[in-house]
Amino acid sequence: MISFESDYIAGAHPQILKRLAETNLETLSGYGTDSYCESAREKIRAACGCPQADVEFLVGGTQANSVIISTMLRDFEGVVAAKTGHVSIHEAGAIEFTGHKVLELPQKDGKIEPSVLKKFMEDFYADGNHEHMVFPGMVYISHPTEYGTLYTKKELTDIAAVCRSYQIPLFMDGARLGYGLMSRGTDLTLEEIAKLCDVFYIGGTKVGALCGEAVVFTKQNRPAHFMTSVKKRGALLAKGRLLGIQFDALFTDGLYFEISRHAIEAAERMKEIFKRAGLAFYLESPTNQQFIILENSRLELLQKDIAVSFWEKYDETHTVVRFATSWSTTDEQLDKLEAMLLPGSGAREA
Repeated sequence: MISFESDYIAGAHPQILKRLAETNLETLSGYGTDSYCESAREKIRAACGCPQADVEFLVGGTQANSVIISTMLRDFEGVVAAKTGHVSIHEAGAIEFTGHKVLELPQKDGKIEPSVLKKFMEDFYADGNHEHMVFPGMVYISHPTEYGTLYTKKELTDIAAVCRSYQIPLFMDGARLGYGLMSRGTDLTLEEIAKLCDVFYIGGTKVGALCGEAVVFTKQNRPAHFMTSVKKRGALLAKGRLLGIQFDALFTDGLYFEISRHAIEAAERMKEIFKRAGLAFYLESPTNQQFIILENSRLELLQKDIAVSFWEKYDETHTVVRFATSWSTTDEQLDKLEAMLLPGSGAREA
């Protein structure tokens, strides 16, 4: 059995494990105050071209989303997100649990359209009863989106302009940010994201780390007593070194980008296999997640040897499934996928 189920099914990149082992017996202060966390912060600031950024390390994506949103919003505010956004559907109500509503917008290929956001904001303040309503206090986007799609530089610039005009922060969920940055179809850089977003995070869990996300506040806008709020919400890791060491390794000699590029190259080969096999794409994804429509009978047969993720029911006889590549995807795994989908193609079976 081989797996394309997700990009965090393997442990961690060997270089990260090596650094964790090398530093294991060092005695270091806790809660992210150690030298490795500070080194990682400096490297991330440099990579973002944002020397004034405040960088904090949290253990996972849901914790990052929940803590960032709940500490930056006032008690009468909610967060605007696409209907398909991770905070809307796949975080078990974590945002609502903090007392803040997710204000859903229609989406197109997983993205919020700037014009739709602008109209939503205009309509809200034009409503004579808006004082009785949950105020839009932040905009949440994910890049790549839940469907592996990407915002263009113009789209992000236009969304940021709407946010600035209403004086609300723009928050980017970057759980898979590396794959967006290394995509062949992107025109956005890390420096531009840092310039346009008020806060974003660089995902580690899904890009080679055992766990961890690096939260970047770009406008000297980190909420007061942020660490205290993180601890109050049960998201503070006592052995903060574990996160710092991993991000220090990821941002040494371009490892984060190397990992991401490898996954993109594997996904591009995977796409070619799917096309040659005549499979239907649910949508066009330029990142490491690929969404394919399969007949249920064919899916059942495939799953005997290959693990994939159910995404959604397409119709009575077809299912949308996700294939994901990562740092651990090998040529041998892709050879086996090719041999299964294209028997007789001459692909070397793993």
